[in-house]
Amino acid sequence: MGFDAAWELDFWGKFRRAVQSEVANLEASIANYDDILVTLTSEVARTYVVLRTSEERLAVARQNVEIQKRSLQIAEVRFKAGAVTELDVTQARALMRGTESTIPGFESDIRQAKNALAILLGKLPGEVDEMLGGAGLIPEVPAAVAVSIPAELLRRRPDIRFAERRLAAQSALIGVARADLFPHFSLFGSIGYTTSGSTSPPQSNNAGLSDLFDSQSFNYSVGPSINWDLFNYGRITNNVRVQDARFQQLAVDYENTVIEAAQEAEDAMVSFLRSQDAVFFLADAVKASKRSVDLSLIQYREGLIDYQRVLDTQRFLTEQQDNLVFTAGNVDLSLVALYKALGGGWEIREGKPFVSENIKEQMRNRTNWGRLLAPERLETEPSEDVRRVFNRPDW
Repeated sequence: MGFDAAWELDFWGKFRRAVQSEVANLEASIANYDDILVTLTSEVARTYVVLRTSEERLAVARQNVEIQKRSLQIAEVRFKAGAVTELDVTQARALMRGTESTIPGFESDIRQAKNALAILLGKLPGEVDEMLGGAGLIPEVPAAVAVSIPAELLRRRPDIRFAERRLAAQSALIGVARADLFPHFSLFGSIGYTTSGSTSPPQSNNAGLSDLFDSQSFNYSVGPSINWDLFNYGRITNNVRVQDARFQQLAVDYENTVIEAAQEAEDAMVSFLRSQDAVFFLADAVKASKRSVDLSLIQYREGLIDYQRVLDTQRFLTEQQDNLVFTAGNVDLSLVALYKALGGGWEIREGKPFVSENIKEQMRNRTNWGRLLAPERLETEPSEDVRRVFNRPDW
């Protein structure tokens, strides 16, 4: 009866590196969580912009229907007066009906956008109608967006931090594998009481136990131990090479993630700026088109031009107004894409638990979690290994 214990000295850093690897894996999980938050917040913003854009396009379509109704009435009056043929009436009616046909599509887009927004917010379809407060305008955006130094902002991207943490975890595993090449030093000890043999009658169940705690039965041992796996050097060496090759693969993945992030940020920035230029030109085109429609109706009423001119001006106005609203929505969508490319959105979790108190309470009622539901906050920063590999202290 007794106990023994053994302790292996972390002489070559095997266990220290293993702990580093698992901490990096945990931080990678947090970065992955943040990446989902970035996707979620950007999708909520994008869906909201799509909703408001569809509502404005619907409003523009209805305005143009009213304009085209007045044109149809003028054509009908002139046709009844014998000033024009029935062709003017049919053309006016065809244009109006064509514009009216776009309204159901916009209404369907609006309903679908509301349903998508409800699901993203964790609500049932229809529950966001009161939150939205009816139809609204496309959110205004600043003419210029200060993005500071792109490299600093790109470091916030959770997918970059996720790739970097995976790389750091694999780097530590190289040290774990390399430690097996060297001898392992351990301290061990045992203490207890031992008895054997039997002097009592065989029928006694306590035979041989009477002298268990005698001084002669006490024994102990303590000392060092060395274990060196010399005959498996080839296997251990190949394992180190495997871990190093995996590290190189993750290093390339990390570098590609950074490059792709820079491309996404640049593409979104260019799209945002150029979309603003397009809005400026389209706004001027819509202004001129409205004036053209007014002049063509006056001239048609006075018999100076045929209805084809009126038809062309109204059709062009409808197209340009819809293009203006659509492009204005693209400005907002480009800004959302820019914020997403720069890693914005995950900050909403700061100061908040990963799991809500309501869910924690449900989990505690089912299982004894101890203190595991209240972990310490972890910060994710690039490891020294990654900085050394890429020779980039600013990463």
